[in-house]
Amino acid sequence: MTTEITIRKPDDWHLHLRDGRILHEVLPYTAKHFARAIVMPNLVPPVTDIASAEAYRERILAADGDRRFEPLMTAYLTDNSNGEELSKGFQLGVIRAAKLYPAGATTNAENGVSDVKKIYPVFEAMQKANMPLLVHGEVVGDQYDIYDREKIFIDEILSAIHATFPDLKIVFEHITTKQGVEFVVQADEHLAATITPHHLLINRSTMFRGGIRPHYYCLPIAKRREHQLALRHAATSGSSKFFLGTDSAPHSESAKENACGCAGVFNAGTALACYAQVFDDENSLHHFENFAAANGPNFYGLPLNDARIRLEKLSSPLPSPDVVGLERIHQFLPDTPVYWRVVDSDE
Repeated sequence: MTTEITIRKPDDWHLHLRDGRILHEVLPYTAKHFARAIVMPNLVPPVTDIASAEAYRERILAADGDRRFEPLMTAYLTDNSNGEELSKGFQLGVIRAAKLYPAGATTNAENGVSDVKKIYPVFEAMQKANMPLLVHGEVVGDQYDIYDREKIFIDEILSAIHATFPDLKIVFEHITTKQGVEFVVQADEHLAATITPHHLLINRSTMFRGGIRPHYYCLPIAKRREHQLALRHAATSGSSKFFLGTDSAPHSESAKENACGCAGVFNAGTALACYAQVFDDENSLHHFENFAAANGPNFYGLPLNDARIRLEKLSSPLPSPDVVGLERIHQFLPDTPVYWRVVDSDE
């Protein structure tokens, strides 16, 4: 039985750091375990161009006193996005990817894209520049059941984007359904996906076990157990098309535990232990390093990290983690026991 593993230090290919005080409170949890991260641009106002990406990057670096962490910046796509500006930002190394939020799909997505076809010229410019497109894959509208929104997005929007721009690199972020898994597996090498730790460890029943549990509520929402099992198989299969993306999304306790119940799970401090537990459960620890530390950099065309990180499996489960900062941000931990810990990290 394996009780210790040492792997390359991972990267997080989908991360929310927010801004201001919350940024300072949550960044150390990512910097401790991850060398780099693709940082989401859905601030208020959003990060949409070179100047705002540079400014946000400087705020992140200023919050990382030890300078251990490299933020990889993204741009938020709107109906008025400029493909030339984004391509220039990519060529300069300032903007690593652009993020498609359908308008109103999730937290701070009000300024997102109202009609994807409006920005097809932007996709054309991105394809020419070899710039990745990151996709929040859900349709929006009261006519759509919340549990069907990912499947419909694949059928009505993502399939058309991929067919129209076959050389455009696309990351289908935080997939949550077996249809998402199947779409990625059947696509060519230009399309990949991230999978979160919480979607591997919970399903929709978890959110309602014993009452409404707002700290398990996220978007895309957790689906049926059959979808959870499909995600677990995909993540641990050894396929290079799937890689680590926590979608760690901090909200204050007051924002989660009220009539709004904002969507988002903060898992930066527990994610690696949770992922390791899943790979252990599926007898696939031999695939863990590629999922966590190789598949993402290879897709983005970036070098692998040289630093190492060590995890151990202990006899007692991980205890409930502390809430974080003055905002009392709750850390994710599933109901099922997690026995793995991060115990050492090269710097």
